[in-house]
Amino acid sequence: MSAAPHHATHHAALNPALRLASGPATTADRPILIGDSESIAELDVQVRSTQGLAPAVGTFSESDLNSLARGLDRLRPDLAVLCHTAADRDRFAPARRLLADRGVPVVSVAPLRSVIPPRSGTHTVPAAPRMYVSPGSAWSATRIDLAALLDRAPLPLDPDSVSALIRGKRVLITGAGGSIGSELARIAASFDPACVILMERAENALFEIDRQLGARHPAIARRAVLHDVVDAERTLQHLVDLRPDIIFHAAAHKHVPLMEDHPAHALTNNFFGTRAIADAALAVGAERFVLISSDKAVNPTSVMGATKRLAEIYVQQLHRQAHATSVAPRTRFSMVRFGNVLGSSCSVVPIWSAQLVDGGPLTVTDPRMTRYFMTINEAAGLVIRAAAINDPSPIAPVYVLDMGEPVRILDLAFRFLGAHGYTPRLIDRDGHVVEGVTVPSPQAAGQRVDVLLTGIRPGEKIHEELAYAAENLRPTGCPGIQAWAGADADVSLPALVSDLGRARLSSDAAAVIATIRRHVPEMTRT
Repeated sequence: MSAAPHHATHHAALNPALRLASGPATTADRPILIGDSESIAELDVQVRSTQGLAPAVGTFSESDLNSLARGLDRLRPDLAVLCHTAADRDRFAPARRLLADRGVPVVSVAPLRSVIPPRSGTHTVPAAPRMYVSPGSAWSATRIDLAALLDRAPLPLDPDSVSALIRGKRVLITGAGGSIGSELARIAASFDPACVILMERAENALFEIDRQLGARHPAIARRAVLHDVVDAERTLQHLVDLRPDIIFHAAAHKHVPLMEDHPAHALTNNFFGTRAIADAALAVGAERFVLISSDKAVNPTSVMGATKRLAEIYVQQLHRQAHATSVAPRTRFSMVRFGNVLGSSCSVVPIWSAQLVDGGPLTVTDPRMTRYFMTINEAAGLVIRAAAINDPSPIAPVYVLDMGEPVRILDLAFRFLGAHGYTPRLIDRDGHVVEGVTVPSPQAAGQRVDVLLTGIRPGEKIHEELAYAAENLRPTGCPGIQAWAGADADVSLPALVSDLGRARLSSDAAAVIATIRRHVPEMTRT
C-alpha cells in the first residue's frame, strides 16, 4: 500500500491529552464536551475508552448557553472541546464568546460520521463494520463516508444473481476473519444459505466474525473452523466433512514490503495455501471455487504480486486438466482481480486514522503514486456476482472488477484530511515544504496537519494494472465485471509444485525470489 509506516519526526506541538486538539497546548484534566447530542455521545465514549485521556466532566449543547454557563460555574473545566464541522463554526460563536469570558481554553474537533448501509431491492446489504483505531490509541474520527473519499458512486449489489447463487448452498470462506472474507460472509449470510462455513487461522478474527453472524443471523447455520489452509491433508479432511458447494478463497498474505523480506512465507501462503484448498475443492466436487486475486498479479514487481500470479496459474491449469479429463466436471474454477480495498485492515484509511490521532503527519510514499480503490462492500458484492456468472469455457475465467479511474494517493490523503476539517501541508523527510505540488485550499480555517512524503518502498509500483492490456478485456454482460481474454499458462503442475516446494524451504530470500521469477518471467523488480 502507499501509506508508509509512521515517521519518527513530529511536527505541530499538539495537546498531549487530546492529541487532535487545535489551540492552546495545555494538559486537560477536567475537559467538557460541547456539540449536538449524537456527536458528543460518540466522542465521550471514545475518550472514556482511551487510556491516557481524561474523561469529560460534563457535556453540553452549544445552543443552551444558560446550561453551559451554570456548568462552567459548577464544574470549573480546564478545557472545552467543541465538536463541529467547519460549516457549523458560526453556530458555535456564542458558546466561544462565553468560554472566552470565563477564561476557558477552547479546542475544536470534527464530529464522527457514520457509514450509510446500501440497500438493494428487498434485501438490506450489511454495511461494512465501523472502523476504529486499535485499542490503546486515542479516539479517532475514522467513521467517514468511504465512497465520498473515492468521489464515485459504488456499483450496487445485484440481489437476484447473488440470491440465485447463495440460497440453499453451503458457502465456505477462507480467510473469513479478514476484511474481504468477513464481508463475503456477511453478504452470504443475508441470502439464506444452507450454511456459512468460516475458515480462518487467526483465533480472534474468527471469533469476531462468528460472533457478528450469530448476532445478525441467528437462524442461519454456521461453522467456525480454526484452520490454516496450507495444511493440505487437514484441509481435505475438513472439506470431506463439511461438503461445501461454493468456496471463496480469500486467505492470503497481502503486504507488499513485508513479503519482500519474507518471500518463502508469501510462497507458502499464497501459492501452497491456494493449491491445498483448490485440490480439496476438486476432490469433494464443490460446485464453484473462486480465488480472490489482485491487480498486483499483473506484470508483478513484488513477491506478493508474483505469488498471487502463481496461484492464478495453478488454478487455471487445475481447471484445464479437470475439464480435459472429465466428461462433466463438477467444480468450476474462477478468479477475481481487483485493486486496493479502502478501509480494509492495515490499509491507508486505518493507517492515516492512527497517524491523525497521534497528531500527524500522514504518510504517503510518492506524490505520483496511484491506485485503484473500492469500498469493502462493493468489492465483496462484485466478487459474489462474478462467482454467479455461468462460463462453460474450458479455460478458468479471470474476472476483472471495474474500479473506475485510478486515484492519486496524495489526493486521497487531502480528501481524508478535508473530511475531518483539517488543512494539509505537504512536506519531505527533512520537514521542508514541498514545492510544485498543488495542495487544495481549505474551505474554512482548520488546524494544519502535515502530509509527509516518505519515498517508494521495495516492490511497489507507481501505477497498478488490472489486466495485461486493454484489448485483453472482454465484457461479461454484468455491470462492473469484465473478463481477461488472455491465454492461460500451459505448465506442468507437478514440475511447478516440485520447484516451488524446494524454494519455500530455503532460507535464502534471493534464491526464493529467483525461483519465483523463473515461473513468472514477466516479473520485474523496482
